[in-house]
Amino acid sequence: MKKVLAISGSTRAESTQLKYIQAVSQLAGSRVEISVYKGLSQLPAFNPDVDKAGAPAEVEDLRFQLNMADGVLICTPKYAMGIPGSLKNLIDWTVSSGEFSNKPVALITASTSGTKAHQSLIEVLNILGAVPASENQLLIPFAQTKINSANEITDSATLNELTQHVEKFCSVMEAVSMS
Repeated sequence: MKKVLAISGSTRAESTQLKYIQAVSQLAGSRVEISVYKGLSQLPAFNPDVDKAGAPAEVEDLRFQLNMADGVLICTPKYAMGIPGSLKNLIDWTVSSGEFSNKPVALITASTSGTKAHQSLIEVLNILGAVPASENQLLIPFAQTKINSANEITDSATLNELTQHVEKFCSVMEAVSMS
C-alpha cells in the first residue's frame, strides 16, 4: 500500500478541499493510505537565513512527512487569482531541501474557477521536479456545487474525471517505485 501525504491549500477546518481529499481517499480504497498534513497554518514564513541556520521543528516535521510519503496529493483553492500564500510558503520551505524532486504529485485545484492559480502551481511543481506535475492534475471549477456533506461527488462528469485522476496517480506512484 502506497503512503500519500495530502496537503490542503486551505487553512479552513471544514474546507471544500478537505472534502475532496476524503473523496479521493474513498475512491482509492485500500490501494493507498492517505494522511492529511495538519501543520500548514503553523509553518513560519520562509526565510533562507533561518533555513541555513537550522530549520524550525515545524519545517523539519513537514520535510519528514514528505520524505516518508510515496506521493503527495495537493488539493487547493485559489486566492486572489493565485496560489494561497500558506501553500506557497510550504512549497518554499522545500526548494533547497528537494522533497518534491522525483516525488509523484497529484494536483487538484477545487475552486470557483482557479485556472490561473492552477497553472501557476503546475509550473512551480515542475520547477521543483515533481513527477509528473504537468500531467497528473485536475481543475474542478465550481467545486462546492459538485460534492456533498458526506464527501460524495454529486456531478457524474467530475466523479469520472476524479476517478481517472486517482487511477493515474496510483499508476505513477507504482511506476516511480519500480524505477
